[in-house]
Amino acid sequence: MCGIVGLLVKTPALKERLGELMVPMLIGMTERGPDSAGLAVFADPLPEGSRKLSLYSGLTDEGADFNWHGLTHALKDHLDVEALIDVKNNHAVLSFAVAPDMIKRWLREHHPKLHILSTGRTIDLYKDVGTPAEVAERYDFKSMKGSHLVGHTRMATESAVTPDRAHPFTAGEDFCLVHNGSLSNPNDIRRKLQPHGIHFDTDNDTEAACRFLEWRLREGDELEAALQRGFDEMDGFYTFLMGTPDKLALIRDPFACKPAVVAETDDYVAIASEFRSLAHLPGVKHAHVFEPAPEEMYVWKA
Repeated sequence: MCGIVGLLVKTPALKERLGELMVPMLIGMTERGPDSAGLAVFADPLPEGSRKLSLYSGLTDEGADFNWHGLTHALKDHLDVEALIDVKNNHAVLSFAVAPDMIKRWLREHHPKLHILSTGRTIDLYKDVGTPAEVAERYDFKSMKGSHLVGHTRMATESAVTPDRAHPFTAGEDFCLVHNGSLSNPNDIRRKLQPHGIHFDTDNDTEAACRFLEWRLREGDELEAALQRGFDEMDGFYTFLMGTPDKLALIRDPFACKPAVVAETDDYVAIASEFRSLAHLPGVKHAHVFEPAPEEMYVWKA
């Protein structure tokens, strides 16, 4: 059992309040996921030639005392790359104007315990062990700004409680997925993807779903076509919530065993595993509130 939350704001002024509105949603899912929590926020994109990496230093010897500014100096000295760093506790967002693969290779060679959480022009990602309230406070989630976000609270059932197995999972660039449920065929999906050169970082079943859908997007599928392929390929009980640079997408398995509720107004679309996480939102009494149907695609554009 886990909790999912999502929020997409339609009113530009609410971009400044995205994190403030989301934190009670995440904390409201504590009973569904006290082990770990995470959040992916999508904001205005960097320029076309720039990218950013969300990084986690909790597995390094220094932990929260990791020398992030020393890292930017080393990138300048070794690769002649100017990089900016935005630090929050043992997470940081590293921004630069070169191809990300070069930076990733250098990080893996020189800082193998530094975990890369996400890559892209729009996504910032934070996840860690602890209760949702602890994680939200640790990384100041209430100050997050952007157009939409995807959050998760985890109660581990099929793999260890570690930061890298917390959700959201990412693959490729600017794509993330959170999951409530369990897949019965993640190893089949892994075997299907590995001949295509797709590497897996964990034994979590959610990673298999995330990498499958991102692979289909990379192969040229539109999001809706990728989700339809997911219905054909993925077996189990699941509610998936996904974020892309300009969309939120929600699907449930054909039996719809795992709960979800949506509240939509002229100002926002909000999604959670239970309505209690939506009850504080402004204007929710007048929202269109509904339970998503099984094996249907719900896609909202930012």
